[in-house]
Amino acid sequence: MDNSRTDAGELAEYGYRQELRRSLSVWAVFAIGFATISPVVGIYAVVQLGFVFAGPAWIWAVLLAFLGQLLVAVVYVELSSQFPVTGGVYQWVRRLAGPRQGWLVGWIYLASAIASLTTVAYLGATWLHMLFSDGPLEPLHHVLLGVVFIAVALGINLLGVNPVKHFLNAGIVAEGVASIAVSVFLLVFAHNNGFGILFETLGAQAASGGSVLAGFLTCLAVAGWAFLGFDATTQVAEETEQPRRNVPRALIRAYLFVAFTVLLTGLAVTLALPNPEEAVAGRLADPVFTAVTAGLGGWSEKPFIAVVLLAFIACAISIQTYIGRAVYAFARDRQLPFSATLATVGPRQIPWVSLVVTAVLASLGLLLGLNGNAAATLIAFGSGGFYFVFLSVAVVALVARLTGRWRPSRGRVDLGRAGLVINVLAVVWLLFEATNIAWPRVELAPVGGSWVQVWAVVLVFSVLLAVGLVYVAIAKPHTRLPANQNQNQEEKLETP
Repeated sequence: MDNSRTDAGELAEYGYRQELRRSLSVWAVFAIGFATISPVVGIYAVVQLGFVFAGPAWIWAVLLAFLGQLLVAVVYVELSSQFPVTGGVYQWVRRLAGPRQGWLVGWIYLASAIASLTTVAYLGATWLHMLFSDGPLEPLHHVLLGVVFIAVALGINLLGVNPVKHFLNAGIVAEGVASIAVSVFLLVFAHNNGFGILFETLGAQAASGGSVLAGFLTCLAVAGWAFLGFDATTQVAEETEQPRRNVPRALIRAYLFVAFTVLLTGLAVTLALPNPEEAVAGRLADPVFTAVTAGLGGWSEKPFIAVVLLAFIACAISIQTYIGRAVYAFARDRQLPFSATLATVGPRQIPWVSLVVTAVLASLGLLLGLNGNAAATLIAFGSGGFYFVFLSVAVVALVARLTGRWRPSRGRVDLGRAGLVINVLAVVWLLFEATNIAWPRVELAPVGGSWVQVWAVVLVFSVLLAVGLVYVAIAKPHTRLPANQNQNQEEKLETP
C-alpha cells in the first residue's frame, strides 16, 4: 500500500490538500519532540531557581511535575491519534468544542509558543557568551545575542525539512553527551553528597518568608517549564508518514526519554555539587556548570559549553519549526489578519512566511531582557500560557468524552475507561499547576521590579484573552472558515 496516498486521502477527509512535504519518519518526529522539550534547556533553566527556593529537595518538585504532565501527555496521545492534521490544539478544540473556542485557545497557544522561543533564545544567549568570553554579560548584549540565536534557528528552518532533521539529530547527540553521559560520570566518580541531602532544604525557605511549602510551590511552578513542548510532534502531522500511528508514538517516547534524562541530570548535579549551600544562597549562577567542571576538571569548560550550546540551538530550531506550522494551520483556515500571506508555502514546501513572522515577534520579546535578568519572568510567562492551553484542551476533551461528542476510534489509541480516569486526573493537576504558575510572586520578578512584573503572567494573559475575545466579536474569524471545513464531524469522531 502507498502510505503517502493513504495519508493524503485521510487529510482530504478533513478538508485539506497535501501542501507540506510528507517525509518525516517516527524517528524524525521523535527528534522534534525531544529537541523541543529538551532536557538540557529544561533542567539547566530551572536548576538554579530550584536550589534557591527549595534547596536540594528541589528534585521532588521536578518529579511531581513529570508525573502531572505525564497525564496530560497521555490525553494528547489519544487526541493526536484521532486528528492527524497540522494545528494541534487549535484543530482539536475547534472540532470538539467549536470554532470560537478553537480560535481563542489557538491564539493563546501561539503567544505562549512565541514566548517559549524568546525564553530559549534568552537562556541560550548566556551560553553563547560563555563560549567566547569570561566577563559579565550586559543586558543589551544579552538581548543582541538572543536575536542572533533566533536568526540562526530561522536560517536553518528556511533551508527545508531535511536540514532541520540533520541539525536535530546533532542536537540529540549533544543532549546525550551533555546530560546522560556527563550525569552518569558525575554519579559514579564525583559523588560529593549523600542521598539524604535530597530531603534537605539547607535554609532555602528563607527566600519564601520561611515557609518550606511556599518555597516548594514556587519551585514546582518553575519546574513545570522542564516538561513543555511534547505537543510539538502534533504540529508536523501533515509532514509525517502514517501520522495516526507515528505522531502518538513519537510524542510519548520523546516525553518519557526527556523525563528520564531530566531526572537523571537533576539527581547527578544535586549529588555532585561541591557546596550546595552556595547554590541555595544564589551565589552560583549555574550549578550545573559548576558541578560538571568540578567533576571533570577545568579542561572541560569550553567543550561542555559548546555541547550545551548545540543543544540550545537544536531546541530553538525545533520550537521555530512547530510555531511556523501552528501559524500556517491558523492562516490557511483564514483565522488571522493577512492569512493568505501567512499561509504561503515556498518551493521547499515549508511555510516560510510564518517562520519569518514568528522569528521577528520572538525577537521583540527579548526586549524584556533590557531590564536586568529576565529569566524567571520569561519562564513563568511561557509556562503560564502553555498550562492555560493544556488545561483548556484537557477540559474540552473531558467534556467531549462525557457528552459523547468524542469517542477515540478503534484501531487507533483508545484507552477506554482508563483514558477517562487519566483525563479527569489531568484536569485536576492542571487546575492546580496553572494556578500555581500564575500566582503573583515577588521572588520570581527581577530585583526591584514593579508590581506589573510581579503580576506579569496574570496581566499579560488577561490582556491577550481580552484582545482575543474582542477580535472574535468584531472580526468573527470563525465565520471565515473555508467551505470545505465541515464542522459537523460526529461520524468522523466515533468511527474508525
